[in-house]
Amino acid sequence: MAHLLVIEDDDRIRSLVLRSLRELGHAVDSAANGMSGLNAVVDSRPDLVVLDLGLPDVDGTQVLAMIRAVSAVPVIIASARDDDPSLVSALDAGADDYVVKPYTTAQLEARIRAVLRRTQGDAEQRQQVEVGGLRIDVRGRIASLDGAPLDLSPREFDLLLHLAENAGAVVTKKELLTQVWQQPWGGSEKTVDVHLSWLRRKLGETADAPRYLTTVRGVGVRLAAPAE
Repeated sequence: MAHLLVIEDDDRIRSLVLRSLRELGHAVDSAANGMSGLNAVVDSRPDLVVLDLGLPDVDGTQVLAMIRAVSAVPVIIASARDDDPSLVSALDAGADDYVVKPYTTAQLEARIRAVLRRTQGDAEQRQQVEVGGLRIDVRGRIASLDGAPLDLSPREFDLLLHLAENAGAVVTKKELLTQVWQQPWGGSEKTVDVHLSWLRRKLGETADAPRYLTTVRGVGVRLAAPAE
């Protein structure tokens, strides 16, 4: 069974959902407002979050954005209407699925099972990332290039992994600060530049003579396999 977090301000609904999910064998935590829910995501690291959009302190779509800045935890949105514009915004912002109020426990449980199946399958596929001669063992936190191990610091490994998982796409420095340094509310892009310089050196290349890491001026950096 899963460790779930329910963020819902309605006491009656929250109590009913908690009792029903616990009866199904899940471990369930809860929060009555957005900021408490965000803190619970960081502190308790749930397997999945059920997030109400109509929260008293912070709009649910904003809570989702803050969750996404610090965690990839799957999120199921609870909405009053399936044509609610904020629901569309939430799905665009990274929500994994939604249920419409009033929903039954069976409906919510089915959504939870489907999302966890999908996301856990993605996690299994992420055990190894390959780009050209670059090999990254995600669980073992080991990287190699053309069969030779790379001596990377923890931050360099996280940086390389994020770029490799987005191979071929241009990743902005702001995204790197958010996803790798977990600084969604600001940070020095110079820090990113320094770590990219160190990473290039360990990959045996320079900014002027790139192989894997190419700077896209004014936009960000792209990792891709060298052209044959």
